[in-house]
Amino acid sequence: MKNLLFHEIHQKSRLSIKEVNEALKEFDLYSAQWSILFCLKQFGPMTQKGIWQYMNVEAPTVTRTLVRMEQSGWIVRKEGSDKRERIVQLSEHAEQVVPQIEKRIAELEERMLAALTDEEQQQLIRLIKKIGMEDNKEEDVAND
Repeated sequence: MKNLLFHEIHQKSRLSIKEVNEALKEFDLYSAQWSILFCLKQFGPMTQKGIWQYMNVEAPTVTRTLVRMEQSGWIVRKEGSDKRERIVQLSEHAEQVVPQIEKRIAELEERMLAALTDEEQQQLIRLIKKIGMEDNKEEDVAND
């Protein structure tokens, strides 16, 4: 059963990333970039380290993505209290466009989850959040 479970999670993850990438084409973004914009929208300005830790992605990967996003005008990176620290925040452009992206993603989510009741959707979110919690022993930063 566990092998089937993780296979299903992997397959649905790949499908959702493919669908999100398709929905984001008009904004010239990819799902990884959207994840960063979403994170900044939810939690406000963050350090680069905070972003890669929250996203469970290696630092160089996030740094490369942030450089591209800065060049594209989606984010602004500023020096932090320590010269090595970089604070990342949404650009004015992102502040204006993110609500449109959120609408598009909400429509996609609604379509992809149409077979589930509201209660099942909430249960799915709770169950997904539980995965790996014993290993991480980290507090869930995201809203419940």
